[in-house]
Amino acid sequence: MSSTESGTEARDDPSCLGIEEASPLTGKKVTKAAADFRRWSSAVNATLVVVIMTTPPILILLGGRLGAPTVWIRSAAAGLGTRGRQDLSKKDVLLGGLLVPGFDEQSCASRYQSVYYRKNMTRPPSPYLVKRLREQEALQRWCGPGTAPYARASERLKSGQAGVDDVDGCGYLVLISYRGLGNRMLAMASAFLYALLTDRVLLVDRGYGNTLPELFCEPFPGTTWALPLDFPLDKFRELTEDAPESYGNVAVNRSGSVSGLRFVYLNLDHAASPANLLVYCDDHRRFLHRVQWAILRSDQYIAPGLFLNPAYQEELHRLFPRKDSVFYILSRYLLHPTNDIWGMVTRFYQSYLQNADERLGIQIRVFDGDKPFQHVLDQILACTSQEHLLPAVVSAGGGAPPLPTARARSKAVLMTGLSSWYHDNIREMYWQSATVDGEVVSVHQPSHEEHQLWFHSKHDMKALAEIYLLSLTDKIVTSAWSTFGYVGYSLGGLTPYIMFKPKNMTAPNPPCTRAMSMEPCSFGVPHFDCKTKDINKDVLQWNPLPHVRACEDIFWGIKLTDPIIDGVVFYIAIYTTLACVSLSRG
Repeated sequence: MSSTESGTEARDDPSCLGIEEASPLTGKKVTKAAADFRRWSSAVNATLVVVIMTTPPILILLGGRLGAPTVWIRSAAAGLGTRGRQDLSKKDVLLGGLLVPGFDEQSCASRYQSVYYRKNMTRPPSPYLVKRLREQEALQRWCGPGTAPYARASERLKSGQAGVDDVDGCGYLVLISYRGLGNRMLAMASAFLYALLTDRVLLVDRGYGNTLPELFCEPFPGTTWALPLDFPLDKFRELTEDAPESYGNVAVNRSGSVSGLRFVYLNLDHAASPANLLVYCDDHRRFLHRVQWAILRSDQYIAPGLFLNPAYQEELHRLFPRKDSVFYILSRYLLHPTNDIWGMVTRFYQSYLQNADERLGIQIRVFDGDKPFQHVLDQILACTSQEHLLPAVVSAGGGAPPLPTARARSKAVLMTGLSSWYHDNIREMYWQSATVDGEVVSVHQPSHEEHQLWFHSKHDMKALAEIYLLSLTDKIVTSAWSTFGYVGYSLGGLTPYIMFKPKNMTAPNPPCTRAMSMEPCSFGVPHFDCKTKDINKDVLQWNPLPHVRACEDIFWGIKLTDPIIDGVVFYIAIYTTLACVSLSRG
């Protein structure tokens, strides 16, 4: 993005709030000070109080942007059951400009079909994000594999030529693939955000067994995001923090000098050292821009850490005015399952979920071994009862069943986990006993692999299908610390009920809590102030950002939320309470 475009874009962005920080892309300061944001936020909250307290309860519907490019596809609407009987002839398959037309629909059906299985976008992309995505796509095409710039960059990397500054206008971010599928999906989405912020081409390691192409379609038109098999850097997956190219070594021991280095290795694993976490404070102008290749290792969602960097905050606000939508929007743009996996999703959905009045997802991850535990089952039932997600059952000797002509409300429960024991017990409960409210509950589990496997093709395909199925539910319960669960609810734009991690083989009390947002938790974050780089100062003690909070399930982790929405919910709760008190007195 050139500096001449900056002013125009600021005017074009209707929600732009300036922060007195240098833009990492333009080096140009904006006009409003950081203090304006806090005054603005306080003023909005105060206004909300006045509006809510002086008007009767109303339902406010927030419409999407006008004039967003749309393409109507009618054929995919056929046979979608209850949700499909809605007016699907005008579904925006391009998601408000998030996606672009022109891909071969037959080679990746999920890209344009998934909208027919989901609710409308709860967080539409900002116009500025749409613009930046088109620019990133152009960069990926110009510099990606198979182009002359990529061939030259690969040759320089192979020959050891160092100190190359922005040759051909192409810099590269290579993401190492490792650990479980949920970890990899979180890493891919947030690595793409980092590439977007730093004007680098994202190339994703195909993984052991070349599993990437079997799982995901190409997200960028006219190019590939898969790292070529002949990538010239040997044993890049085996890089460690001790490598001379490690960011921690460069920043601390070399004082930022990249002289003689072909690349820089960024270790943002959940267990990375504080020195390597200094990358969260780098504005990409200190020394990283002088290195054409950056190799990133991450097994988690690094986006919240990027929001802590003052150099990126103004740009991130323009990209995501709603801070609780980052993964939701990026995953809908980036992560499209291949036809084999999409077929598994749609067949299961149409067979077991589509005709239910409500769909509930329950994702189970146990970290104490592969065998099932009674206390985990007790926790699931306690949570779903406490939050009124599943109906209670009548005791033995209940009344006569209703006539088959009576139309009872139905609920389909989708359960995922390595063991089928929890599914079998809950299904048995609703088979043997009627519900107290007459609701019909059906319980389904697509697979039970018993043990987790990494980079096993069939295992990963089933896991990805189940993640997408979870994202198609209406409400969801997930397990603490589970990246599988994080992706499932965030991909669907669902605010989950998170079950706390059991201790001492005992179900916790309370069993679960409603999450503050639909964003995943980041569990390997910088624990220091980026302005002072004091590694002994805890991030949650000094963090002044209202949209970065401690996670519900991991106290040392952080997640993104939307402070304005939090304020609305708080004031509505106050108003409802006062209204009830007034009515009781009247």
